[in-house]
Amino acid sequence: MSTKPAESNVKTALRVIEIIELFARETRPLALSEMARLLDAPVSSCLALLRTLSRQGYIYETGRRQGYYPTGRLLAMAQRISQADPILEKVRPSLEELRNTTQETVVFGKLDLDKKVVYVEVISSPHPIRYVAVAGTQRHVHANSIGKALLSQMTLEERTQLLGDGPLEAFTPKTLVSLDSLNADLEVSAQRGWYGNMGESMSDVGGIAWPIRISGGSYAISIAGPVYRIEQNLQSYAERLRVACRFIEEP
Repeated sequence: MSTKPAESNVKTALRVIEIIELFARETRPLALSEMARLLDAPVSSCLALLRTLSRQGYIYETGRRQGYYPTGRLLAMAQRISQADPILEKVRPSLEELRNTTQETVVFGKLDLDKKVVYVEVISSPHPIRYVAVAGTQRHVHANSIGKALLSQMTLEERTQLLGDGPLEAFTPKTLVSLDSLNADLEVSAQRGWYGNMGESMSDVGGIAWPIRISGGSYAISIAGPVYRIEQNLQSYAERLRVACRFIEEP
């Protein structure tokens, strides 16, 4: 049996997502030719997708030859989906409370199908200088505080299977690039009460995280911001983080 129809459907779905992300990045109406250029896609393919999205009410033409832009339907659908998420409904009040009391960005994440950390929800800090991320962001598990918290819930064999026994990718001079050093860091972290990333993924960004079990799934919550602010408040942030995780896990 040919796999071409299935592959074509996957490519079409991916292209629709790319169009949505393109509008989010550009934040302005886009002409068909410009969209095709930015996506490195045939004009005919883009036109067919725009017509379909337009018929479904997700895209409209802002004016003759003035370009296309998403309607409010996309936002409305996203809000309905997010508001009905049973996991986020349970954790969001605690995430917002953590953000309010620490004034730092709070992230809720788990491992995705590609075994990377995916940010399920992000509650942004009000500070002008802050850690900036959005839901859906992916990070390498070995150089991320949430990733380390999730690794701590695995056996040594599971970690080895996930990461391999070769050198890990280095993002800064502080990145832990061997499984032995990472395992040692996880042991120390469990004893001190927080899993950290102090400049291991980005030199000026710090974060602490703690694991949490919800409905049988492994998640983690992190508090992230400039390294200097996180280091100045380590113990108080870590205590508030653990309290929040215990509260969420209570039946």
